[in-house]
Amino acid sequence: MTNTVRKKLKLYLVTDNDILGERDFYKCIEDAIKGGVTMVQLREKDASGKEFLEKAFKLREITRKYNIPFIINDRVDIAIICDADGVHVGQSDIDAKFVRSLIGENKILGVSARNLNEAKKAKEDGADYIGVGAMYSTSTKLDAKSVSYETVEEIKKILDIPIVLIGGINLKNLENLKKLNCDGYAVVSSILKEKDIYSTSENWIEAIK
Repeated sequence: MTNTVRKKLKLYLVTDNDILGERDFYKCIEDAIKGGVTMVQLREKDASGKEFLEKAFKLREITRKYNIPFIINDRVDIAIICDADGVHVGQSDIDAKFVRSLIGENKILGVSARNLNEAKKAKEDGADYIGVGAMYSTSTKLDAKSVSYETVEEIKKILDIPIVLIGGINLKNLENLKKLNCDGYAVVSSILKEKDIYSTSENWIEAIK
């Protein structure tokens, strides 16, 4: 599964309902996919379980239509119910090894890591990829601590599983991050805050090349 996941991490969109505001949530995500987003994670920190599940079912349909992986943040139960392609968990969520036991070997498991020890444990627990960050300060996760380029390089040297960078990444700082030669970039506001989400996603794909 590693190589398949590696290719799909290229432009990884994490949803944020607050940024989209009154705009059509599903149309915005679909526009991003049409523009080139290669993976979508539904992240709903403040939604009720019922609302989260409703969105999960609808996004499951959209992502399946375009044949891109659909990941659920934190909520293993919702991922199983809507038959998502995988789950992403942070360091304060359910331990990754338990998530793996629940979702089985054929689903994608992503784990957030800020240092080498967390990254090593993520791999040992069965992670298919690790999300490393925050690379820069970000308004979408105020408690995120920054990770140095040196830490990313250290993780890359030791581990052979795919790495996606996350946290405050935009088209202005992308060039610096490309030097790290990771597998992809997880973005939120740098796509979703833009008026033309489709064109912005296209610009991202062009810039990542």
